[in-house]
Amino acid sequence: MRILLLGYGKMGKLIGEFAEQRGHVLVAKIDLANQDLLQELHPNDIDVAIEFSQPEAALSNIRWALEKGIPVVSGTTGWLEELPQVEALTRQKNGAFFYASNFSIGVNIFFKVNHYLASLMKETSGYQVSMEEIHHTQKKDAPSGTAITLAKSIIDHYTQVKSWHNQGENAVPSDSLPITSIRKDPAPGTHRICYSSPIDTLEISHTAHSREGFATGALQVAEWIIGKKGVLSMDDFLSF
Repeated sequence: MRILLLGYGKMGKLIGEFAEQRGHVLVAKIDLANQDLLQELHPNDIDVAIEFSQPEAALSNIRWALEKGIPVVSGTTGWLEELPQVEALTRQKNGAFFYASNFSIGVNIFFKVNHYLASLMKETSGYQVSMEEIHHTQKKDAPSGTAITLAKSIIDHYTQVKSWHNQGENAVPSDSLPITSIRKDPAPGTHRICYSSPIDTLEISHTAHSREGFATGALQVAEWIIGKKGVLSMDDFLSF
């Protein structure tokens, strides 16, 4: 498989390393320093683009690939207000676009546990829900994309909350889910959800011990997406 890496930070480098170990070819490694190289690439030489860049670069990277008919697997967070544009372009071009806030198989199982727990808790009263997420200091967005995905699922299924906010914000409604973002090194990623009452506390969490699960998952998705069409997600990949 011939892979174009759009973004060559820590995650891009790890994906590239694993890709070569699995016998794939890296057509190019694009970052802010060599973005002009995109104009020299021929789409027929690329089977899939894996996009782990920066929030400010994600939309243009993804649009470029979709316009060229190249399937895109994206894990960049912090740009999702523009996601409807990408979904519309994917359908217009009859292309393939896959987005996940987290490619770890364990995290995606955790998403399902979170969904199920929120559905159970909606039948109870007296609990306040909160979330904490911990990442390395180089992570620019807060809360993390994974935390936002978790929060949206809680909002959809736990009727006591209607929105989320960053912990410490002023004048937030009482039915808003507080998210505390902690940045420290080393910290590949922890997400903790807590339902607390005067009687007891119920807590679920996921902690990543390295980035390998994220990189391996993204590469597996890239291998899987070849020949597929549409706007796709981890639910499609894992057949949840």
